[in-house]
Amino acid sequence: MLTKSDTYEAARSGFSWIVPEHYNIGVDVVDKHPGERLALIYQAADGRVERHTFGDMARASNRLANVLVGLGLERGDRVAVLMPQRPETAIAHIAAFKAGMISVPLFVLFGEEALVYRLANSGARALITDATGAEKIAAFRDQLPELEIVIATDTELGGDGLLAMGPAMQSASDVFQAVDTAADDPAIIIYTSGTTGPPKGALHAHRTLLGHLPGVEFPHEFFPKTDDLFWTPADWAWIGGLFDVLLPAWHHGVPVLAHRAAKFDPEEAFHLMATHQVRNAFIPPTALKLMRQVPSPQSRYNHRLRTVGSGGETLGAELLDWGREVFGVTINEFYGQTECNLVVGNCASIMEVRPGAMGRAIPGHDVQVVDNGGNPVSIGASGTVGIRRGDPVMMLEYWRNPEATRAKFAGEFLMTGDQAYQDEDGYFWYVGRDDDVITTAGYRVGPGEIEDCLMRHDAIALAAVIGVPDPIRTEIVKACVVLKDGIEPSDALAKEIQSHVKTRLAAHEYPRLVEFVTELPMTTTGKIIRKELREAHQPRQSGD
Repeated sequence: MLTKSDTYEAARSGFSWIVPEHYNIGVDVVDKHPGERLALIYQAADGRVERHTFGDMARASNRLANVLVGLGLERGDRVAVLMPQRPETAIAHIAAFKAGMISVPLFVLFGEEALVYRLANSGARALITDATGAEKIAAFRDQLPELEIVIATDTELGGDGLLAMGPAMQSASDVFQAVDTAADDPAIIIYTSGTTGPPKGALHAHRTLLGHLPGVEFPHEFFPKTDDLFWTPADWAWIGGLFDVLLPAWHHGVPVLAHRAAKFDPEEAFHLMATHQVRNAFIPPTALKLMRQVPSPQSRYNHRLRTVGSGGETLGAELLDWGREVFGVTINEFYGQTECNLVVGNCASIMEVRPGAMGRAIPGHDVQVVDNGGNPVSIGASGTVGIRRGDPVMMLEYWRNPEATRAKFAGEFLMTGDQAYQDEDGYFWYVGRDDDVITTAGYRVGPGEIEDCLMRHDAIALAAVIGVPDPIRTEIVKACVVLKDGIEPSDALAKEIQSHVKTRLAAHEYPRLVEFVTELPMTTTGKIIRKELREAHQPRQSGD
């Protein structure tokens, strides 16, 4: 845990890692706290509010762990979780951790292809979901021979391989002897965006939660403080929802507000934070930009925010000034990626926040700008952001992908693929990226998975996906499409192609722009040159 310091240098020099040999996330985040302490405030979509204590979470996760073991699941088995922010989502992950299993968070807006790929690649034996998810999975479960068990909330009916979560847990014991996992034992697989080819599963150990702690405590001004209450609109299916908010808060015994709207509503966000007197918030940049459009929120909402953190892209001076005016605090940016998260950031109380800068290395992390061989470059020179091996927050490997794991490292550094330079004061300044990842509405989206989906459309011969600038979403997804012989471009076909992707992958991945082209720029080996597309193409066909 970071101790309060007067300067950045003191915070960095005074920090040391404490990672025990044996450690289990599930035990840590609920079992060690007083049972009567508030853990979760859940506001359902219908406005209903539930309050759950750490004792509630401990007993429920023990019951579910007993259910999983009773069904024949074993240590190391993968348990997928397909639910939004709600109590059962947290319970499912904690139960899997306690049982020594590996949880696999899945986004509720994923379509068939995205879900089939992740469930098949992870080899998930069980899926915990709600009634909506169970209905979605039923349509393609025959494509998943390893998926033996589906446990569903919001239903009392079982049958056909579907187990009702409520009745099953009611008959299970609320006492469970958690597996004595080592800190380096695998705990969770979180899939990346798939920047080159299919998404990769970043396999993280139990220690990754301990590795995340300074990256939460630093931008949230030496979190926790008395009366802190954490909220984020980021879904718990992503590393930002689970490991930037939920699990670090519970490690410290701080309550979390859970609410997942069908669609982000900036007015509702202000209302939610004021109603529940949220003290700490992680709000992605796109959400902040949308909230900025709400007129005079400070005169209509009595909030008491202590800290606001944001990550995914750098914030400009105007947005930082707006945050100070509206929230009364400086928005502290932070940086990381699924494979190695929360390694650079800001802490306004002990360092200058420089608009446009990513921040400085968070205490505990050795972050440097390096060349392609993993050698540190000179101050002011551009290179790749690298994190030195051995960092507790770093992934173990890419799941079932040793080649990609080897390619992720150069020398002693994990290579993020993000280009930056470092100034004389240690601030990192983002320059670009050496892959083709698209940052849209706070999500990092890779072109590979979208292109694969596009190629399954009957009218498409070739497709390439790029990002184009957008004032609200940072970038939007654009598809450059070569049609098969005899098929004519049209607005109707563009909309059909958009729907094809949206229903199979996710809403944030579908191309908001579709341009019909006669050819695509390619290398001699047949690789699409997306840089040329970004430079040369302007939208010609579009739809929403």
